[in-house]
Parts: sequence; structure tokens; C-alpha cells
Amino acid sequence: MRTGLFILSGFLLLAVSFIMAKLFSNYFPSAGTVATSAFLVLWLALTGFNLWVGVNKAGYSVAEELPIMFFLYAVPALAAILLKWKLL
Repeated sequence: MRTGLFILSGFLLLAVSFIMAKLFSNYFPSAGTVATSAFLVLWLALTGFNLWVGVNKAGYSVAEELPIMFFLYAVPALAAILLKWKLL
């Protein structure tokens, strides 16, 4: 359940990023590239924080948390790259 909510959060953050890109694209032509890059960096930081919480607070090992972090990062990140390629 927590993994699904975390991925949903990633898609919501992605939607906000692309809405901001569309709003600023008239004044800043590379807004789509900046928004996608900012999303990828911010999402990596958030999934890294989730890894830290899983290791330090929940008691999982790094080896147990790394595949989860990869999955949590990869799903919205791939969607961001595909949407950037197709839409912006």
C-alpha cells in the first residue's frame, strides 16, 4: 500500500511539474526540459529519503531497500521521460 501511494505521489509531482512547464513555456522556451530535469532530481532525492527512512527507522537493510528505491524512482521517471519526449 505504501509503495502504491509513493508512486502516486510521484505521478502527482510529475503532473505539477508539467503544468508549471506548460504555464511558463511561453516566456521560457526550455521550460519543459527544466521541469523534467527538476522533477527527476527532486524525485531521486525523495526516493533517497524514503530509502533512508526504511534503513534507519524501519530496520531494513540497504540491500532490501535498493530494489524498492529503484522501482519507486523508475516508474515515474520513465513516465516523465516519455511524456517529455511526446508532449513537450
